[in-house]
Amino acid sequence: MVSSDQRRRQLAREKYERQMKRREEARKKAKRRNTVIIASVVAVLVVGAGAYTTFRSESAADAKKPVELPPSPSASESSAPEPKMAIDAKAKYTMALTTNHGGIKIAMDAAKTPRTVNSFKHLADKKYFDNTKCHRLTTQGIFVLQCGDPKGDGTGGPGYTIPDENLSALGKAGADGTVTFPAGTVAMANTMQPNTGGSQFFLVYKDTKLPPQFTPFGTMDAAGLKAVQEIAEGGAEGGTTDGAPKKAVTIEKATVGKA
Repeated sequence: MVSSDQRRRQLAREKYERQMKRREEARKKAKRRNTVIIASVVAVLVVGAGAYTTFRSESAADAKKPVELPPSPSASESSAPEPKMAIDAKAKYTMALTTNHGGIKIAMDAAKTPRTVNSFKHLADKKYFDNTKCHRLTTQGIFVLQCGDPKGDGTGGPGYTIPDENLSALGKAGADGTVTFPAGTVAMANTMQPNTGGSQFFLVYKDTKLPPQFTPFGTMDAAGLKAVQEIAEGGAEGGTTDGAPKKAVTIEKATVGKA
């Protein structure tokens, strides 16, 4: 016969085992959730809606199989030719964005990214960016504000693509396959496939690690960086870490000219 003391000890042991099991299940669930969050956050720098991939990072080091990247509408349906070269690659250019949060001036590296700068001047001259929304803000894993889509939903593009440029500017990728995009950097968004840049670009407001697959073509001035940081402080809509900025951002006017 089991004594009352033995029974109490047995019940206590079983209770402890159940608690440990629940804790382990909760730990695994939280780990899976955090991996998904980081993967989706880092996947925002794409041109097409739903075009997601994953980058390996410390938080997602256990990821074995990256999500397949579907084709981007603006890349797969490109029909227009890239604009003919019309800038002086030896000159310095500035892209000036007038937004509802103040001005952002971007010094553009025409010598190292001539086709990117040429495309931006071509589009700006046509008022392509005027009265467009910056449609995406990320506040975890990577720290960027993404703009340049006239549709405002991440699917828009100019109907042509431009080649990648200057990919070695930020140094050699580390063991995790990333380089640091310093705060203030302005770079092209793409589908994570070579030479798929269109019109979308992102503004880095805090040092961010990404694969060296995004053309860095400019640097924000101090006032512009501060403005983007203040936008980021407001977070994304719905309290998420990846979505439209709660402080809605409109590019009222964009111009590109010689500095």
